[in-house]
Amino acid sequence: MPASAHPLSVNQVAFIDDDEALREANIQALRLAGFEVLAFASAEAALAALPDGFAGVVVSDIRMPRMDGRQLFVRLKARDEDLPVILITGHADVSEAVEAMRDGVYDFVAKPYAPDRLVSSVRRALEKRRLVLENRQLRTIADEARDDWPLIGQTPVMERLRATLRQLASADVDVLLEGETGVGKELAARALHAWGRRRDREFVAVDCAALPVQALDSELFGHELGAFNGAVRQRVGRIQQADRGTLFLDEIETLAPDAQGKFLRVLEEREITPLGSNRAHTLDLRVVAAAKGDLAEAVAAGTFRQDLFHRLDVVRIRIPPLRERREDVPLLFAHFLARACERLNGPQPSIDERVRWRLHNHDWPGNVRELGHYAQRVALGLADPAPPSIAEQPSLPARVATYEARVIEEVLAGCGGDVRSALKVLRIPRKTFYDKVARHGLDLDKHRRPR
Repeated sequence: MPASAHPLSVNQVAFIDDDEALREANIQALRLAGFEVLAFASAEAALAALPDGFAGVVVSDIRMPRMDGRQLFVRLKARDEDLPVILITGHADVSEAVEAMRDGVYDFVAKPYAPDRLVSSVRRALEKRRLVLENRQLRTIADEARDDWPLIGQTPVMERLRATLRQLASADVDVLLEGETGVGKELAARALHAWGRRRDREFVAVDCAALPVQALDSELFGHELGAFNGAVRQRVGRIQQADRGTLFLDEIETLAPDAQGKFLRVLEEREITPLGSNRAHTLDLRVVAAAKGDLAEAVAAGTFRQDLFHRLDVVRIRIPPLRERREDVPLLFAHFLARACERLNGPQPSIDERVRWRLHNHDWPGNVRELGHYAQRVALGLADPAPPSIAEQPSLPARVATYEARVIEEVLAGCGGDVRSALKVLRIPRKTFYDKVARHGLDLDKHRRPR
């Protein structure tokens, strides 16, 4: 699995000064401010000890024997051009420090200075360093996750989903995928195809909602020459195109009743007869169907055939919405952003506070699709101008309640809606559990797996 996508802890300060008394005084001030300090008496010692990608900032006196602060900065910049370096200068060195800032030094602090001046500069530099390292981390994770694209995610629910799809891919059974618009049902279907024995054959996607009613039979089953007025050539239907491969039926709940009956025969007999032909074609295909909601509800409402539902419902998999796996949002965003920048042939922008605020606070009702579109806007420099004002942001109790509801939803999804198993994971009394379910308006039936 890729490295963790959780926020980085960036709190280290490498402090370099050959004057022991000044070094100890500054170390004490920085530690009192809550920083983790690494002390060095020379630039050479710091260079030898600091790793590439150092998760912190460097503070160095500018005047030191053998290698001074500016020379140290040049050496560090060659390793990592984004590493913040703060120089401590005497009064006579201010002009030199200003020139160094033009070369990329983060800040300089002129002697004599109050401890708060140094602490403030270090705090700002650490925040900048954290953003840089998080951007690098997300890009690295997105690159490492390409083999699992589009099923990127480190949350337990996504790890289980990937494992289930890989297991089913070789089983070659029909699968029913359920999930909201934009969660990636077709991408999951393509993963089943790519990871199974049919990977070298056709993957044929049929958008049931877009099928033309007048030409539905011809589109799906094909026709012979002269089968009807305008049939000037033979046509192979979409179902037959999927022979020896995978047939993906998207939004199958939108099929008209007549078409549902025809699909039922295809699924049961694994054969089709094109229009104008008397010869049936035997098919070897895998069927993966997808629905935006619970097909069982459509059956209960009388809009979907019960026999077709049971024929499709060999294995049912629910694709979780983004709000149930919010920890995966930054990782997915990094992947989308990298792809958008590749298409635009432009540099990848940094993820600033405006973008970070939206990633962590937006509910993403359009799910993965909406997140992908947002990444494209960021790549084009069209991100939101600013996060909401303090007055518009949710209160702490509201945020805690939202987080609590998400945790319960995720645990329920992982336990297949089994309350007893969920209680063991959450380790709370049954009454408390049901109180929270009622308070947050959670639907227990949504997560229950069919028996």
